[in-house]
Amino acid sequence: MQENEDPLKVRVAEHSEPLTDRSLERSTEDRTWVPVIVKRTDEARRHPDDVLVAVIGEGLEQLSRPTFSLGLSAVAAGLILGFSAMAVAVVSVAAQPLADWPMLQRLAVALVYPLGFVVCLMSGAELYTEHTATAVYPVLDGKATLGSLLRLWITIVVGNLLGAFFSASLMIGADSVIGAREGYIEIGRHLVAFASMPLLLSAVLAGWLMALGAWLIMATPPTVSQIVSIYIVTFLIGLGGLHHSIAGAVEIFAAVLASDEFGGFQVVRFLSLALLGNLIGGSFFVAALNYAHIRKSREMSNT
Repeated sequence: MQENEDPLKVRVAEHSEPLTDRSLERSTEDRTWVPVIVKRTDEARRHPDDVLVAVIGEGLEQLSRPTFSLGLSAVAAGLILGFSAMAVAVVSVAAQPLADWPMLQRLAVALVYPLGFVVCLMSGAELYTEHTATAVYPVLDGKATLGSLLRLWITIVVGNLLGAFFSASLMIGADSVIGAREGYIEIGRHLVAFASMPLLLSAVLAGWLMALGAWLIMATPPTVSQIVSIYIVTFLIGLGGLHHSIAGAVEIFAAVLASDEFGGFQVVRFLSLALLGNLIGGSFFVAALNYAHIRKSREMSNT
């Protein structure tokens, strides 16, 4: 081996492993810094100022992504959330003997409702209710335009809904195995049974919780604590029977495919109110309030 030859390149060549930019970057870090295994305990929880900076950076990154890439990721998110709908439908059918104990039924559903969300958010797929807040921070900070925000929202909503429909179709196609048709119908009734204002307010609460979940992910280290954060906020959504637009889209599409009881107007009405409510909950109750109180605190501390 030559004196100045990168040892990582030699190891990769010897083992016929692919050479990546990240592997070269790690090699440079190993030569420049002394590897340690000690982690600072003060990094376990980030200061709100640091979280805001990180969230603004994350929002800018997503706002700058090409539309096609963003759309494919959004379709993936809609597909993945189908597993939450499937889990809830299966448990709804299995919990029918608990009809005399409705709170136990609700608890059973809430326990499995977060599963698809955990997989979706930890996989990095783009979910609409995550960006009702995350993508708003750069706009509030003057680093992005409203037009770029609208492009992102529209792209993600369309992709999420397409993924939701494909996921619902797959679940209905496999229902002879899954056995949850009655569960989809029961959930569909829950989605369309409410008047417009209660449904909208329910979606506001769900959007508020989901945007808080996105904030907590950025505020905690990339460990099991992020999974716990996602689980907690989506468990609360499931426990309260709140209306999440994309998970609800899978559920309402599955209900339509499973029964003639549901019509196109009911689907459009539910999706419109749920999308709007989630947007209000995430953008105002999380993004605007977080940005306002953190920036105001920083201004006061600098005076």
